[in-house]
Amino acid sequence: MENKTLDLGTLRSFSPLDGLKTENLNALARKATMRSLTLDKTLFKQGDKDKNAFYLVSGVIELVQDGKNIAIIRAGSPEARNPISPSLPRRCTAVVASDRAELLTVDCDLLDVMLTWDQTGTYEVGELGRLAQIDDMADDWMTLMLQTKAFHKVPPANIQAIFMRLQRVDFKAGQSVIKQGEEGDYFYVIVKGKCQVTRETPLNKDGVKLAELVKGDTFGEEALISEARRNANVTMLTDGSLMRLGKDDFRMLLNEPMQEYVDQYEAEKLIAQGAKWLDVRLPSEFETQHLDNALNIPLYFLRIKLKTLDRNTPYVVYCDNGRRSSAAAFILSERDFHTYVLKGGTQSMITLVK
Repeated sequence: MENKTLDLGTLRSFSPLDGLKTENLNALARKATMRSLTLDKTLFKQGDKDKNAFYLVSGVIELVQDGKNIAIIRAGSPEARNPISPSLPRRCTAVVASDRAELLTVDCDLLDVMLTWDQTGTYEVGELGRLAQIDDMADDWMTLMLQTKAFHKVPPANIQAIFMRLQRVDFKAGQSVIKQGEEGDYFYVIVKGKCQVTRETPLNKDGVKLAELVKGDTFGEEALISEARRNANVTMLTDGSLMRLGKDDFRMLLNEPMQEYVDQYEAEKLIAQGAKWLDVRLPSEFETQHLDNALNIPLYFLRIKLKTLDRNTPYVVYCDNGRRSSAAAFILSERDFHTYVLKGGTQSMITLVK
């Protein structure tokens, strides 16, 4: 199976991709794939539920339903402009009927988000023009956010409201954005420049460096979700611009749709199916008692420990009461991890932790 470089001309030959604005089509091109299959290879089977849209670029595809041939699709034909048998679960099996066929694969959720934002956001909301001019639209911060799988969970109306309510704030290099110990008031998105996250400790008042953030990265959600004070400092490394969303808007429009809560029974079932426990409490709390085989990464270290986590593994995140775990799950969901939050934390569990 070969992956081939995509060009906008190829994408625009298909529907509804031909209706996307250039910046969103560019974002889709970075996530879509082109591959080649040989004669008699199966693209998908009847009953499959994978959320991908397949477009035939070259060659011939035969559709088979209950053992009977029901259609032939040839590249370049009117039928080939649309996704191949898009209904889920798949109503038929798709098999290559030529020596070779080239196929474009697009994530259905991402395509839906891009189409919705393209049509309800950038066309109807003229005020957003000022945001788009902050930086190169071909690599726009809004597009970076929309590409994350977490945004696939957010209703389209919420997405439009989020971008409408974001406020732009400009900062100079060295300027403090949030300070450790302050009350949480805003959620931030970097649209230009770089920030550094540090945490003060009793032994290091200058702060331990936790992360360096760039365009498209976000911060400030922990205090808003857990209703705690800021657990770190964020300072501008360069001149830059941030967009901020107020606490109430963040909770209602962004946080709640992105969280997936499970009770103890549902969590244990997920663990039995291959998910892993992720404990985001302090090491001292973890050592006192924790769930069997749990991984411990304190909330404030989560960003710098992301590389130790497996993106193909679902995580059931927990703390003592659910606040810190909700904040951790939000951070992970934004970065395309599949997460669940143990509702009520370990305090809600019938079986005592070890």
